[in-house]
Amino acid sequence: MRILGIDPGLQLTGYGVVDYQFLRPKLIDGGVIRLQQRTPMAERLLELEKELESIFVEYSPEVCAVEQLYAHYKHPRTAILMGHARGVILLVAQRHGARIKEFSANRVKQAVSGHGHASKLQMQRSIQAIWNLKEPPSPPDVADALAIALCCGRFLGDR
Repeated sequence: MRILGIDPGLQLTGYGVVDYQFLRPKLIDGGVIRLQQRTPMAERLLELEKELESIFVEYSPEVCAVEQLYAHYKHPRTAILMGHARGVILLVAQRHGARIKEFSANRVKQAVSGHGHASKLQMQRSIQAIWNLKEPPSPPDVADALAIALCCGRFLGDR
């Protein structure tokens, strides 16, 4: 089963492609979609959609795993803005017929690092160790997206 994990963002959206068969995940690709901060929101969302389209066409994932929206009471605007990116992600995934699974950040961290409040660095090192990579994935958004894909594979493997 091919899983596309996505860590939504309006500047950096991380993505990770993993083939998950017989509880043995195989790393296919990982990267980030870079969006310009000073570009108007509508243009960034259009760019995000175009980039995601090309990723879906290239990798044909069966499942798209996305981090759930989290709102901190001190920064509610961030959650609202992030909702725009998640909306585009869900739209593209649905358009391509991928099953959509959503996971909380704490659940992803627990599944991959064993600690629900792991730091960005801990997540990068966990991903590095899982696939025996020479360096931790950088930027951290790549490690987060790969972790989301792994969490999804483990979740679906339990079913």
